[in-house]
Amino acid sequence: MILILKPDIEADSREYKDLMAHLDALENIQISVHREVGTQQVLTEVYLVGNTSQLSTEDMASLPGVERVVRVSEAYRVLGRHRDDNRPTSFTYNGLHFGQDNLHIFAGLCAVDNRKHVELMMKALQAHGLQCTRMGAYKPRTNPYSFQGHGKECLPYVFELAGKYGIKVIAMEITHEAHIDEIKAALEQTGNPTGIMLQIGTRNTQNFELLKKVGRQQEFPVLLKRGFGITLEESLNAAEYLASEGNRKVIFGLRGMKTNMGDPHRNFVDFAHVPVIKRLTRMPVCIDPSHSVGSRDADPDGILDIMHVIAQGVIAGANMILVDFHPVPSKALVDGPQALTLEELPYFLEDVHIARRAYEDRVSLIRRSKA
Repeated sequence: MILILKPDIEADSREYKDLMAHLDALENIQISVHREVGTQQVLTEVYLVGNTSQLSTEDMASLPGVERVVRVSEAYRVLGRHRDDNRPTSFTYNGLHFGQDNLHIFAGLCAVDNRKHVELMMKALQAHGLQCTRMGAYKPRTNPYSFQGHGKECLPYVFELAGKYGIKVIAMEITHEAHIDEIKAALEQTGNPTGIMLQIGTRNTQNFELLKKVGRQQEFPVLLKRGFGITLEESLNAAEYLASEGNRKVIFGLRGMKTNMGDPHRNFVDFAHVPVIKRLTRMPVCIDPSHSVGSRDADPDGILDIMHVIAQGVIAGANMILVDFHPVPSKALVDGPQALTLEELPYFLEDVHIARRAYEDRVSLIRRSKA
């Protein structure tokens, strides 16, 4: 059961103290308080964990400071959608709105290789009105001898260039809790010119201690990729780890499933799960076509497989696209063969807009049919 308190209620107010005193007296019920500090108000939710079936919704709603009550109906207690649950399906970070109702494009380098390529990428993004990118500084690799990223050494110039070209949010994978401190230090060193979305890669989806550490910090939102060889339920529970520790600014990423049934693609594309995740949870959904397909193969019409799966995900309602671009793919240190080029950026954006309009038309059609 979730008690949603009146906005801006103070922890030292009489209402709040009386409420907590009442809740503390409940037998076999654990209490967890989550406070969300927004730009205009502070929202407080109190989670009651235990045998709450005997608690009356009406009685709980009448307690001091309570605005409304949500009875949990799914396993995903914090991030799940529950009956009569109208909590927001979005969040705001660094001036940008991320939700189940819009779409952001994070085009950029899978792995940062040098300053020149970073600047060319960000300059191209600015020229097309984009404010988000992906930049890999820490790269977990299957082969221990493969390039694993420049790490903290590249962070200062990546952040400086982001500020120069108006990039507000960079999606950046981390593989260890120490990377959070390195990112914070580099942001402070450069005057906080941009924002960071921490990315938990598919290999770390069940690194529960890392999930807890990332969840306990609430400064940066998190992009959690689905585990490549586990069920959707297991991956959604990984997202719940983040939220249960306090960070509910979570985006769920689909990047394909590891199976030879997906051949000739690198992974079996799982973008049909976009609407499923939006139905089960309140998280925005990201698609990663580059790591799903893993090549630049095209159909007889000349349309790349990557563009086909992007269209599938966007028409299904995806809210974020994480896609590899590179100024000179032949010189990329990671995943160059699948990267789109800067010359393809205008076509890519127009094709995405076509797919997004198709999604919006489909939503409009179903609303008219119900009316």
